[in-house]
Amino acid sequence: MPPIITPSELKNLPTENLIILDARVGKDVYQNYLNKHIRGARFIDLDKDLANIGEDAAFGGRHPLPSVEKFAETLSRLGVSEDSHLVVYDDKNGSNAAARAWWMLKSFGFENVQVLDGGFQHAEKEGLEFSSGEEAFEKAQFIKKENWLLPTSSLEIVENELINHSSTVIDVRDAYRYKGESEPIDLVAGHIPGAINIPFSENLDENGNFLKPEILKEKYLKLLEGNSEHLIIHCGSGVTACHTILALDYAGFKIPDLYVGSWSEWSRREGKEIARGI
Repeated sequence: MPPIITPSELKNLPTENLIILDARVGKDVYQNYLNKHIRGARFIDLDKDLANIGEDAAFGGRHPLPSVEKFAETLSRLGVSEDSHLVVYDDKNGSNAAARAWWMLKSFGFENVQVLDGGFQHAEKEGLEFSSGEEAFEKAQFIKKENWLLPTSSLEIVENELINHSSTVIDVRDAYRYKGESEPIDLVAGHIPGAINIPFSENLDENGNFLKPEILKEKYLKLLEGNSEHLIIHCGSGVTACHTILALDYAGFKIPDLYVGSWSEWSRREGKEIARGI
C-alpha cells in the first residue's frame, strides 16, 4: 500500500475498517476540528497524543516520542484496532502532524496507513464530505507492543555518525533556519555541523501535492549523489522530519532513521557546536 492517498481515492475507499485521523495543529485546533472536519474523522493531538513533552527540551527536544504503551492507549481510545485502515490528514500538506502520526503508526506496526495528499484544503476542493461536532465511535481493544519498530537516532548517535562520516544527516527545515539567518521557534539559530539541508517543502509540487514517486527518487538520488544507504533525518522537533521520511518511503527508499530530538535538542544541549551559513 503506498503511503500517500489522494482525496479522490479516499472518496472511493470502502468504509469497513477505515479510520480517518484529523491531525491538524495550531491555536484553537480542537474547536476548528469541531467546526469542520472530514466526515467520520477522529481528532488526534500532536502535543498530547503524538508526543510526551518533558520539562527540558535539551533532553528529548520539543516533541519527544511517547512510550509505545501510552500510544497504545491513545489508539484504543480512538477505536483503532489491528485490522484498521488508517488515513491521516492535516492542513499543512501532510508536512506537520499527519506525517508524524504516519511514522508513529508505521513504527507501531500498522501496514495499512496513509497520509492524505494535499490535506484538508485539497479534500475540500475535491468535494469530500465534511461534518461538524463530535464523532461517535467505540474504543478498541488495547494492542500490546514492546518497542517502536522504525529506526531512530539519539543525539549521541548523530554526533558519532557525523564524526565518523558514516551517515548522511539531513536537516529538513527551511533554508533560512538552517543557515542561521533567523529562528522563529527554537532559542538559537543555525544547524548541526555536518548536516546537509534539503527542505521538506521540496517534496511537494507547486500545488502542495507530493511529487510523483519516480520524481522524488530521481531528485534524492541526485541530491545525495547516490549515497542513500544510511540516512538520519531531523528538523526542529522531530515532526516535519517525518514528511521527508514519508517522501523517501513513497519513492521506494529504505526508511531512514529519525532523530527525534532534532535541532530543538541539539541547540539546547550544553557544549554542542552550532554551525551557520551554508
